[in-house]
Amino acid sequence: MRMILIAPPLHFYKNSDRIPQNIKFSSTIKCAVISGNSDLMYFTTKMPQLFSNRVAILATMHQKEIVIAPLLEQLGIKVIVPQNLNTDVFGTFTREIERPGTQIEAARLKAQKALALTGETLAIASEGTFCPHPSLPYISTNREIVIFLDKENELEIIGEEFSLETNHNFQIIQNIEEAYNFAKKVGFPEHGLIVTYDSPKNSGEIFKGIITDEQLEDAVNFALKNSSNGKVHIETDMRAMYNPTRMKNIEKATRNLLKKINTFCPSCGTPGFGITQRIKGLPCASCHTPTLLTRALKYQCKKCGFSQEELFPDGKYADPGQCMYCNP
Repeated sequence: MRMILIAPPLHFYKNSDRIPQNIKFSSTIKCAVISGNSDLMYFTTKMPQLFSNRVAILATMHQKEIVIAPLLEQLGIKVIVPQNLNTDVFGTFTREIERPGTQIEAARLKAQKALALTGETLAIASEGTFCPHPSLPYISTNREIVIFLDKENELEIIGEEFSLETNHNFQIIQNIEEAYNFAKKVGFPEHGLIVTYDSPKNSGEIFKGIITDEQLEDAVNFALKNSSNGKVHIETDMRAMYNPTRMKNIEKATRNLLKKINTFCPSCGTPGFGITQRIKGLPCASCHTPTLLTRALKYQCKKCGFSQEELFPDGKYADPGQCMYCNP
């Protein structure tokens, strides 16, 4: 028996004008089960009804609903942002409040708090990190995750985006001219800025959400006047409503989440059948030595544990330029 991922309207089949008799629809997950040994593949797109006409609480203070809500509403979900949820208690980019645990743990805590606060059974939260690229240390990266918690069905599905598209940056400055040079480099005033003096964690004043010349000059002049060493810390404001580049990455992570929600376990039909491991070792096209590129993807269901591998997702061979033997 094979479970075929299904998601609207009934659309594609091979060598047939009708759905064969051996397709049956699950009454709970709304996916099709195909029995028999036929090599034919039948696909339908019958959207699962698990989330239709339900309310989801989006844990945000930073206007992420602008990009998240329209996408999740495609599932028939009504997205609501609570007015009394302070997500800053789960960490701030300015480091005066440290994030509890990992990126995923922090996002999960936000979503769980939203559920506890409202009594609803669906919650969404996102969390971003910014760090040097693992292979290119002088290039900043942005990893965004969007977590989807369904208390009713005991589901946790995570969408993500890893991007080089970020203006994440900081600089130590000593005058307003240096401040403007930095601002121009990072896309001000479309992108907001933050100004502090001494260390951000110990600073008595942190000026956030700077988006005008007047705000920038006032913040820098105040910080220079009160700094213990005549130096001021200026950085990009990475909160979503002040950073349109990051907001685009949150949208991409939400699209990835939506794709995972619409991908079902071939064994039990649960949504969220996704990649859990990238297996390296794609052979070089010239010498066949294993490289660091992906040879296979492992997919696994969080509900029943079923897993399967997809071989050669990016082709059967690696470019010799990526081979440590051919191109040391």
